[in-house]
Amino acid sequence: MNAYLPTEALPAPLVEIVELKWLLAGEGVRIHVEHMIDDNAYAARVLNRALESTTPALRAAAERLRTRLVRG
Repeated sequence: MNAYLPTEALPAPLVEIVELKWLLAGEGVRIHVEHMIDDNAYAARVLNRALESTTPALRAAAERLRTRLVRG
């Protein structure tokens, strides 16, 4: 059986958030994983910070997460 789940129904992308956490740690920025999942404003601030980075991998990770985490 194949099931279709809209993006909004998918679980929080924990692996991607942890990836972002370690990429940001490489730049001296610490983040709280649970806040990334539960707090839209916090997630937006973290992602904006990551998108300002000069590190391409960090910017790419932030862009992937933006559509899944930041709502409304």
